[in-house]
Amino acid sequence: MTTTASTPAGIPTADDVRAAASRLRPYVRHTPLLRITIDGRALVLKLEQLQLSGSFKLRGALNAVLDGHAKEHIVTASGGNHGLGVATGASLLGITATVFVPESVPEIKARRIAATGVRLVRHGRTYAEAAAAAAELAAKPGHRYIPAYDDPLVVAGNGTVAAEVIDDVPEVDTVVVAAGGGGLAAGSALAVGARLLVAAEPERCRAVHDALEAGRPVDAPVESVASSALGATRVGDVPFAVLSARPSSQLASVLVSEAEILDARERLWEECRLAVEPAAAVPLAAWLAGLVPGELPCLVICGANAEWTPR
Repeated sequence: MTTTASTPAGIPTADDVRAAASRLRPYVRHTPLLRITIDGRALVLKLEQLQLSGSFKLRGALNAVLDGHAKEHIVTASGGNHGLGVATGASLLGITATVFVPESVPEIKARRIAATGVRLVRHGRTYAEAAAAAAELAAKPGHRYIPAYDDPLVVAGNGTVAAEVIDDVPEVDTVVVAAGGGGLAAGSALAVGARLLVAAEPERCRAVHDALEAGRPVDAPVESVASSALGATRVGDVPFAVLSARPSSQLASVLVSEAEILDARERLWEECRLAVEPAAAVPLAAWLAGLVPGELPCLVICGANAEWTPR
């Protein structure tokens, strides 16, 4: 992990995102961009739902596994997408893994995790209960826990999404991501330079927003249609350190309603024929609500691991 005189140990940097991009290149898809016009305004969509595992989470999970730990039995807990990332990464590398999920996990995510051949364990009603059981197993010799977002390597790997955006369309002036535990938002903040990063969240699932407002990580509600992907009750310490150090002129935290998320999800289908999970529609919801400035913003469409049914 790269550090400088002004960067505390354990806090990732832009150099770490570049190192992650090089490390991940043989394993992940360089996902495409879609330039479109909606309501007379131009924007770019980063189609990360086309990533192996169906979401960006593969990037952070695999970056952590590849950093010298690929011979250990990997353990994680997840509401779904991170578990899919770990499971897919383990399958790509031919290593073993156990993924704990809460009993409330969407069936499509549980089914896809199990299909990779890793061990799937349903435990507890909440993510926190699943994580506690995972930590107990990970404490055994020869095992390693991969956090869903509160890890420098995971953050750096996630940042490769935004790094691809900037490499492919350098004229993008704003990047919008859905925020849960903060791993994608923090990684993107490292990758976009001085451009504006907008961290968009549901009003009823707002760990990043509440932490930035309080000046420290705090507990937040988890009651959204998007909570299976954005359901962190508290932002991670590592993501918070990255985001809170960013100049206020380069970071915006915005909230959208449940109705706005569902409307945006339908617009992605109607306008682009993109069938995505609710969390992936949060950036578009923010843009449609007028919360995203910029001449050419890029919205990261982060995942599609949900049963698709029209509202």
